[in-house]
Amino acid sequence: MIFLRNNILLKRDLTFDDIKPHLLEPGHGAPGVLACLWLEDSLSTFWPKYSRNYEGLFNLITTFSIPGGFPSHINAQTPGAIHEVGELGYALSVAFGAAMDNPDLICIDPVKTGAVLPILHINGFKVSERTTYGAMDDRELVSFFVGYGYQPCMVEDMENIDRDLATLLSWAISEIHKIQHAMCSDNPIIKPRWPVILLCTPGNIIEGSFQSHQVPLPKAKSDERHLRPLDAWLKSYNPQGLFQEDALPVEAVRKLIPSLGRKRESYKAYIPLDVPDWRLLTIRKVTQERCMKCVGKFLGEAIALNSKTLRIFSPDGLVSNKLDVILECTSCNFQWDMSGGHVIEILSKYTCQGMLQGYTHCIAGASVRKFASIDDDINPDVVLVSRGVEVTFEVIAAASLLCKRCLNLHVWAVNIIDLIVLNHKCAHPHALDDEQFNMLFTEDRPVHFNYHGYPIELQGLLFGRPGLMEHVTIAGYKGEGTTTLPFDMMLCNNMSRFDFVIAAIHGGSRVNPKVAVNVHIEISALRHKAKKVQDYIYKHGEDPEGTYTIILLKHILHYEGLFSISLGVWLLSF
Repeated sequence: MIFLRNNILLKRDLTFDDIKPHLLEPGHGAPGVLACLWLEDSLSTFWPKYSRNYEGLFNLITTFSIPGGFPSHINAQTPGAIHEVGELGYALSVAFGAAMDNPDLICIDPVKTGAVLPILHINGFKVSERTTYGAMDDRELVSFFVGYGYQPCMVEDMENIDRDLATLLSWAISEIHKIQHAMCSDNPIIKPRWPVILLCTPGNIIEGSFQSHQVPLPKAKSDERHLRPLDAWLKSYNPQGLFQEDALPVEAVRKLIPSLGRKRESYKAYIPLDVPDWRLLTIRKVTQERCMKCVGKFLGEAIALNSKTLRIFSPDGLVSNKLDVILECTSCNFQWDMSGGHVIEILSKYTCQGMLQGYTHCIAGASVRKFASIDDDINPDVVLVSRGVEVTFEVIAAASLLCKRCLNLHVWAVNIIDLIVLNHKCAHPHALDDEQFNMLFTEDRPVHFNYHGYPIELQGLLFGRPGLMEHVTIAGYKGEGTTTLPFDMMLCNNMSRFDFVIAAIHGGSRVNPKVAVNVHIEISALRHKAKKVQDYIYKHGEDPEGTYTIILLKHILHYEGLFSISLGVWLLSF
């Protein structure tokens, strides 16, 4: 799989043309797993191009570890895979997530979920140098895992390893069932010690072992001294004796293949969520509500409808993430008490990611929603663009200020939901083509972005748009400010409504002579106003009253027939 682009059954001697142009790293073990999935014909259920015939085997081998094929590690596209890398900690977090709400699996609340049985293979060595566990003696290993709340048992008799491992697996499952039975019988074991198996096998330090993570015979594409040993090596597996003419494995091999992977029971466990109608939770006009509180209400109702298939994995606490309204519907989950809530709070975002990856394996749906309110009779003097909740509010506030200060300026305000639409069409299928892009941002008018992240992120997305960067400016987070007030953060990073209005007037003055007449006066007044607001914040420790109260009525949009501002709010989501 690593080498061949043709002649997959080695019916003739290998030539340079049979070798892939780029031989990428083999060190993640994917060929072994993918080969088993192909042999049992599990791949074809989800990937028909990898069916168990000559065409499927050809596709599997020739596209492996190149663009368009499976990578050198087991990724999310591999049927049955919920974990794709080898770190022990991440593997455990994925395993614990997979056991949640699956009581028949053998990680957390044993009434509602299964249990994780860690089996740690300690051979004393890794790709290069010793492992931490490999440097510990037996006493240190036992003390280490007892300290973590486990009940460790070791397997180290190599002559009887199969028997001993089978015995310990039986013991471990029995211990898990005892803990689960006690919990279900309302007589829980306080701080139960879950079993962990330490599989200790001898390991030898071999000089140059780092090569195991590299490609052997790397010059097989161009050097006969590498190609001929490769040919002999691959033919030593006797492919003619393992495959029929149609590449189907011979009968002797097929008898050894388990059939479970081809049964629907092995992959039918996914249950779609019963999602509440979000429209019933929207706020009424001329009212205010925290966006995260509304999201929390929605998630709370979703949990009530999906008590066995939905959990929330929260890096840091729900209160810090402004989602504490969820706790009105459920509670947090903690291993050593009887709390059976649906919220997992842990500071490590990586552990949360691992648990979430194990818990759910679904692909998000695709939808497109667009709403536009743009006056087609007016070509704008400047386009103001926002991305993010807070900065979008600043655009609306800037519109209110412009209504009062600059009646001759024509503005389009664009709100972007999906950042990928900004990318060049050839770079991503979600991106707008040049015609669609110019409909939003024009071909030559000044465009000012107000972004809730680092400006360089937008620069990377916009790169490649013909002539765009000549009339684009970007404001975003530049590392200023600390734990402070929302509006002070905007002022510190030049992302406030005042900065937005200044950008609009400055840009508009380049194309509208009526705006250019008073540009210096208006910009000076706005900077003075911004300074007064910041002084107030530092003196009183709060944002001025009314900072987040903006009334944008119809007469503002067409103020006395002299001013026209179009708020084009395009919701683009995929």
